[in-house]
Amino acid sequence: MKLQQLKYFIEVVLSGSINEAARRLYISQPTLSKAIKELENELGIVLFTRTSTGISLSRDGAEFLSYARQINEQVELLDRRYFNTEPSQQLFSVSSQHYSFVVDAFVDMIRKYGGDKYQFAIRETRTYEIIDDVKDLTSEIGVLYISAFNEKVLLQLIREKGLEFTELFEADPHVFISRSNPLAARKSVTLADLEPYPRLAFEQGEFNSFYYSEEIYSTIQSVKSIQVSDRATLFNLLIGLDGYTISTGILSEDLDSSEIVQVPLEVEDTIKVGWVVSKKVELSRMARLYLEELRERTRHMR
Repeated sequence: MKLQQLKYFIEVVLSGSINEAARRLYISQPTLSKAIKELENELGIVLFTRTSTGISLSRDGAEFLSYARQINEQVELLDRRYFNTEPSQQLFSVSSQHYSFVVDAFVDMIRKYGGDKYQFAIRETRTYEIIDDVKDLTSEIGVLYISAFNEKVLLQLIREKGLEFTELFEADPHVFISRSNPLAARKSVTLADLEPYPRLAFEQGEFNSFYYSEEIYSTIQSVKSIQVSDRATLFNLLIGLDGYTISTGILSEDLDSSEIVQVPLEVEDTIKVGWVVSKKVELSRMARLYLEELRERTRHMR
């Protein structure tokens, strides 16, 4: 096994295809395919599952990836220390529900550790897709919430996908509303108080189950209901229509509108926010640094 084979393997994982990896590596597709096949034969395992639509990392491949990344990172440290080589491009991706503190931590990580070259990705997306992103290693980390209502279903799905959930903090539910909303001056509100106002929720696409909803109390019917796909649209509707959404109560002063306020919701349930990662994959350095920033951004919630 050669270091070059490990680099090839890692690039295929990051690119998601042999053709794209070959293009990035400036080698031919047959050369790369042969190198990966030789590595599989040498290891005695199948690294990628090949189908008519492309390739995906196998279970053995996911486990091997954690070791390959560690070796590659250590070799780069040696090269920089003794041969003055330039650091390679930093790589990291996170998928999340629509939380401003996730973006804030992402910004903090890049400012502190991004360096001169990096290729990062942050996806605010649907609950089921977050779990699939981490399973397929499209993202190293996924951030989502669980509650008493969805905990059994989501944790079972997370386990079935070979992932594990780690709690970041537990929060009392709040509503986000416009500063001009008649309820904005209240110290707290009830579900009954919210009935006259439009309820805003993030749509979940194909997996539009109550269990995958990003908002707690998704089973309660509302005569005024609007589904959205992004945070900016939701905030505009909160302001324009005096709508509301239920979340953790954490607002970012930098990224969220000053016209939005959070008001405690009078309920007994809590929201547990945490991250999911693969059980078999060792996190990269950037992923570990990101989790540090995420903990720091939510330290006041613990």
